[in-house]
Amino acid sequence: MDKELKLIEGCLAGKRKAQNEFYSRFAPVLFGICLRYASNKFEAQDMLQEGFIKVFSSLATFENKGSIEGWIKRVVVNNALNYLRAKARLQFTSDLSEIENLADNIPEIDETAPPPDSNTMLGLIQQLPEGYRMVFNLYVMEDYSHKEIAEIAGISENTSKTQLMRARNLLQKKISELPR
Repeated sequence: MDKELKLIEGCLAGKRKAQNEFYSRFAPVLFGICLRYASNKFEAQDMLQEGFIKVFSSLATFENKGSIEGWIKRVVVNNALNYLRAKARLQFTSDLSEIENLADNIPEIDETAPPPDSNTMLGLIQQLPEGYRMVFNLYVMEDYSHKEIAEIAGISENTSKTQLMRARNLLQKKISELPR
């Protein structure tokens, strides 16, 4: 932890070497997070770049409560959501009558088939419509509740639940269509 504090202090002092080390240390994990929210690699790179600008500009507000990595991930996730909002591409559907239909139409998954590798899964997640992808990532990957997602996205909890169900349904369909 002492090394992290020195690294943070170096970044706050504007030392390029510390900033480069900080970036090198956290960029791979954060890029993976951005890839889950982005529809392609280039968009993820933009999100990562903007995320690091926010991290460096607000690093002084880090109160050393919890891990720096957890704090940075939160900043980058929030930035990714703001990036998508700014593009005005988040679309949600709140037709609750579809929930029952979705549950009935989930394709069967071949239990004997090997699971897709992480690159395949990332590609499938990136193909999800943006609203589905955002809710899926926040709920499944970031462990947010539907209430928290609703507050972040400005939607109802039921819309969050619907988006998650649709995302899972679509992912299962895409997985079932993968060549074996």
